[in-house]
Amino acid sequence: MTEQTCPSPQKVTLRHDWAREEAEALLALPFPELIFQAQLAHRQFFDPTKVQISTLLSIKSGGCPEDCSYCPQSAHHDKRMAAEKLMPLERVIADARRSKEAGAGRFCMGAAWRAPKDRDLDAVCRMVEEVKALGLETCLTIGMLTPSQSARLKEAGLDYYNHNLDTSEDFYGKIITTRTYQERLDTLANVRDAGIKVCCGGIIGMGEDTQDRAGLLTTLANLPTHPESVPINLLVRVEGTPLADEEAVDPITFARVIATARIMMPASHVRLAAGRENMSESTHALCFLAGANSIFWGEKLLTTPNPAQNRDTELLAMLGMSPMMQKTATA
Repeated sequence: MTEQTCPSPQKVTLRHDWAREEAEALLALPFPELIFQAQLAHRQFFDPTKVQISTLLSIKSGGCPEDCSYCPQSAHHDKRMAAEKLMPLERVIADARRSKEAGAGRFCMGAAWRAPKDRDLDAVCRMVEEVKALGLETCLTIGMLTPSQSARLKEAGLDYYNHNLDTSEDFYGKIITTRTYQERLDTLANVRDAGIKVCCGGIIGMGEDTQDRAGLLTTLANLPTHPESVPINLLVRVEGTPLADEEAVDPITFARVIATARIMMPASHVRLAAGRENMSESTHALCFLAGANSIFWGEKLLTTPNPAQNRDTELLAMLGMSPMMQKTATA
């Protein structure tokens, strides 16, 4: 039998000119080939045994005026979460300190606002400053931002801003009607122009098809600069929301999205975000093989369940993986 040799892997380059058809073709690749390509991309930019660790705290929950079909914090749904006031600074800092002691390198804070009022930013900027002083990277997700608000947050020391696109532009109107797709893109541009790193991804399992998943990934990959973090969420089906009865997405399909995101945005952290509570150890391992290299630690993501830290610690040890070392954040 003639010995066959594999061709030398080509160097992966960052692209911003993807066609949706290319993303669809990647999603449709034979699974071993897709994982192989994702691994090549991952290993060129990252140590595949390291995982970036973040924690996420809801600093203001409930009463959101948006009608996002997946979100239990929306005031539009049958089962409404009571609106809460902004969390006191002391509680935020105590939670951030515990997160750092547990091994997190980034502390994310979320508020259920459509867009913060300028007076809201006074308290939020103070939170950013105090969390930064602990040596943690800082991240916020508090709704739409204007250029001036983005500049204020940058001055306070904000490192990352999360603002997800959720899905493709074509499918978007079936999920939310109170905010346009362009408004989301405008906020991303405002944040980027202010010098803040971008965290932007979407949700899988809301009834979208493969073309919609490809459309989301194409939009993300064709941004002027790839998001530094790309969270891929698996829908958490919450009772009382319009998407409570959506059909579950199988692990292979979900891993295909992870792998395609890794290939199209090879230098970005691809994060397993919401939905991990119901993932098995084998599904987690499959997603790490597909190129995921970031997770949230903590028992809750804003208002939905998340695996306990000890479960994640045991899983990483089982896989021979470990938290990514974080550079000390400076103001």
